[in-house]
Amino acid sequence: MRRLMKIGIGLAGTGLMAASYYFYEMAVSTKQKSFLTSNRDLSEEMIRLMQPGQEWIKQQPLETFELKSRDGYKLFANYLAPKEPSDLAVILVHGYGGVGTDMAGFAYLYHQAGFHVLMPDNRGHGKSEGHYIGFGWHDREDTLAWADLLIRRTGQDVRLFLHGISMGGATVLMASGEVLPKQVRGIISDCAYTSVNAVLAYQMKRMYNMPHFPFLATTSALTKLKAGYFFREASALKQVRKARVPVLFIHGERDTFVPTSMVHELYAACPSEKELLLVPNAAHAMAYFEDPKAYDEAVERFVRHVLKGK
Repeated sequence: MRRLMKIGIGLAGTGLMAASYYFYEMAVSTKQKSFLTSNRDLSEEMIRLMQPGQEWIKQQPLETFELKSRDGYKLFANYLAPKEPSDLAVILVHGYGGVGTDMAGFAYLYHQAGFHVLMPDNRGHGKSEGHYIGFGWHDREDTLAWADLLIRRTGQDVRLFLHGISMGGATVLMASGEVLPKQVRGIISDCAYTSVNAVLAYQMKRMYNMPHFPFLATTSALTKLKAGYFFREASALKQVRKARVPVLFIHGERDTFVPTSMVHELYAACPSEKELLLVPNAAHAMAYFEDPKAYDEAVERFVRHVLKGK
């Protein structure tokens, strides 16, 4: 009997380890994410997020910026200078599985308003090096490195905003808890999750109809070994509690990929000046496309208010 118990425990352990590697490959590694195209919570129209501005961006005189991350990865970004001299700049942070130029539609709006525009490829995405997806945690430090580079390029008097969508929204909120350059005046976060642990626990239930314990804990431990972070430490919720710059939170009320309840947690936790835009009928990352007028007005009002306040 004891021998059978040992065999059973060994088989269970082997199965748990195999499941952990499966979920790591599914969520954290940089392998192609086929589940994104078949997930029931991602609108079939989500491709629209990447389409606007693509023909326009191809015609722009983009410069390639390059830097090395603190842990040695070579990172790349596309930079677009304004038509006229300007002291306004924005860093646009893309979502999970994307690239910087996916934000071309937003780049167009900011560029038309006279901003310097920087569109980084997050680590493990696009041209940037990296064998794993950081879910915003290590990307927060990369974003600050990009901010320093952009400030050096545009001048110490530049007034800089960070604008991210989905994983990019979580990234800029994670950055909000760090010591930001004084030039960073505000943050716009669209459909961010509270933490990697929370959103993956939600997705395990949603996609696989299974409890997150113990699989999420063992996958998190594996991620620490292979990618250098635990899921629980990668928390936008904890970071935004230390925010000192104004934050505009945006979320779709029909977002079932990153549930809308998460934006209410983030908004409540933020101690700095803040605004909230909820867009009815908008699925994940679709707030702008569901109501571009309300989105544009909210962002423009937020930016103007922040700049006037400073």
